[in-house]
Amino acid sequence: MIDMTVLFNENDGESLYSQLYQHIKKEILNGKLAAKTRLPSIRSLSSHLHISRNTVDLAYQQLLAEGYVQSRPRSGLYVNDLELETLPLLHLNNMTSLNIDVPNSTSIHYDFRYGDIDADHFPFATWRKLSNQSLHQNQLELCSYGDPLGEPGLRLEIANYLHSSRGVNCSPDQIMVGAGIQYLLGVLSGLLGANNNDSIAMEDPGYDGARTIFQHNGLKIHPIPLDDDGLNLHKLYDSTSRIVYITPSHQFPYGMVMPLAKRMQLLKWAKDENGIIIEDDYDSEFRYVGKPIPSLQGLDTSRRTVYLGTFSKCLLPSLRIAYMVLPPALLDIHSKIGYQLYDQTVSRFHQKTLEMFMRNGHWEAHIRKMRNVYRQKQTTLVSNIQTMFGSKATIIGQDAGLHILLRVHNGMDENTLIQTAESEGTRVYPVSQFWAQRTAAESSMVQIGFGGLNNEDIVKGVLCLQRAWFS
Repeated sequence: MIDMTVLFNENDGESLYSQLYQHIKKEILNGKLAAKTRLPSIRSLSSHLHISRNTVDLAYQQLLAEGYVQSRPRSGLYVNDLELETLPLLHLNNMTSLNIDVPNSTSIHYDFRYGDIDADHFPFATWRKLSNQSLHQNQLELCSYGDPLGEPGLRLEIANYLHSSRGVNCSPDQIMVGAGIQYLLGVLSGLLGANNNDSIAMEDPGYDGARTIFQHNGLKIHPIPLDDDGLNLHKLYDSTSRIVYITPSHQFPYGMVMPLAKRMQLLKWAKDENGIIIEDDYDSEFRYVGKPIPSLQGLDTSRRTVYLGTFSKCLLPSLRIAYMVLPPALLDIHSKIGYQLYDQTVSRFHQKTLEMFMRNGHWEAHIRKMRNVYRQKQTTLVSNIQTMFGSKATIIGQDAGLHILLRVHNGMDENTLIQTAESEGTRVYPVSQFWAQRTAAESSMVQIGFGGLNNEDIVKGVLCLQRAWFS
């Protein structure tokens, strides 16, 4: 058993998992835990130390991400031979060993773009096999346009998945499949306009892609400021809008989660004001801290919530498959004004393949795998920023999703932060466009996505940012 004498100090402000991780790392580096030593199981160590299994798991995941240990299937975690291994994540005290070429001003080596995914872990072999089966089994069907709302079998699989994972209550007939969230928001804008609504409330800051779609469809935007726990409901009541677009499970871009009590208050607003809630649950699969709160749609007994989701974050953005769950009132309008005459925008071939992918259990297995992959990347990013930047930067929204916001305390504005990062071959992204009025945005903040980079490149990219902003 690992020697844990005088380890935990609850008064120094450092989390228990971080203290445990630091202790085990020290034991490895000073040779007290020799190479090939098997670490205790999560259950036995949590019992020995009288701490939660989650605390031990987080510490082990950090050690795994940094290369101090390796996982052997059905056996456990073993200490790596550091004389032979190159650690995928290195901290400030040994950063000098990293061989990072200084790129020229036009060469980007590390792109922290939000929206990129980890292509290395996509199950291409399984997808190829199912694609071939789809072609073989559905040759005649694939020659026609298919159901305007989406393939019935796929909509059934989506309905079952949403009910089990997010508590969404719907029938397959309420689901509309479309080529991306923005396309579906365009259809929804037409339905809302037909319902004599000409304005919509939105979180400020919020998703600029949705704001643009609403504006292009003639809806007036009412920006609603945020509280620490999400949308300011008093300002929502004061607005003249009776529609609100919201990202309650992972506010975009700040990342806060709307608590259950406030969700119930928002549903009361919809009932009091005869309003409609548009719930965009764009990346609910990736939550790293705490338990997920049920969707607004699943809590809505008045059936006033439109629910939106996508396969782009966990599967492939290029598939262009998203879905929308319409409440009965809007579904009736959809039928009355002829939207059923619109041809389906998603390839029927891809829909059939995805249907089999979900029905055979591959989808949920893939989610579980990617949740671990992205959690390791998130841990790598956050821990390196904390180590290299210290108090010179503040991380925002690190508990879920595939991006963080970084408030940098060096006097640079958004444009300067981006330009100096690019001079070191690293690309980060602006946040000012997420505000309805760009002049209201925080001036020294950038967005950093981590889905498309591997752990080693995340470390090297953060080092480049440290060099660009603080050297």
